[in-house]
Amino acid sequence: MPGAERGIVIQERDRRLLEALAVMRVVDREQARMVSGFTSVTRVNTRLLTLTRAGLLRRFFLGAAAAGRKSLYTLSARGAALVGVPARGPRRRSDEVLVADFFISHQLAINQVYCSMKHRGLPQDVSFVRWLSFQQPITDRLHLIPDGYFELGTPNGTMAAFVEVDLGHESLGVWKQKVRHYLELALSGEYERRFGQNQFRVLVVVNSERRLLSIRTAVRALTQKIFWFATLASVDSGNIFGPAWLRPEEDDRQSLLPQTYQVTP
Repeated sequence: MPGAERGIVIQERDRRLLEALAVMRVVDREQARMVSGFTSVTRVNTRLLTLTRAGLLRRFFLGAAAAGRKSLYTLSARGAALVGVPARGPRRRSDEVLVADFFISHQLAINQVYCSMKHRGLPQDVSFVRWLSFQQPITDRLHLIPDGYFELGTPNGTMAAFVEVDLGHESLGVWKQKVRHYLELALSGEYERRFGQNQFRVLVVVNSERRLLSIRTAVRALTQKIFWFATLASVDSGNIFGPAWLRPEEDDRQSLLPQTYQVTP
């Protein structure tokens, strides 16, 4: 239920944002708007400022020029305690200005996938089950830390997928090792024991078509299974469930789910 904190009334949408930050770690204004459900930019700006002044959020900035500077928000210890979640945001000073920050850029890109999956409208008869984030390797034997994992409920059963977001900073050698780890996870039975599902996909989301081609070629040399590839631009445009995805071998773009499912408004 809504409550009071430092003279403000805590609304249900505030709680949604604070709880989501335990998963997303850092958000910009647009991601905060999608999660909390605001439709007005002015209203979400006002609410973010109110929550920051109340000590529930911490704010800092990314970008060198004032015109291109972006306000970013993380969960404070007070905000985490209010909704009973861990405070796992990046440790940046309040109101600090960062020219560049790879961790922040990477996390915001992961959040794009998360928001597109959970908050932009699911196909009819499809439900969002869960999203997991990882700070440690998912098994003791494999040094594999995915960027995310989600499950969707569909009329044909659960669709499960790991998410890997690539902004061009990992070598193809690292990618080949990652592919081997995912294949071992699929074949060893460890995935089914750990997650309770019998199969998964790996969704690789990259920052350019050129990078997609490069990683796809490296993956294809090792397997033609489980991997799906798309660009951040196509995911962020609301096309995550549409024909935006390439498999390792075929050149026709495919949808994640059967096209008989329709996206709800």
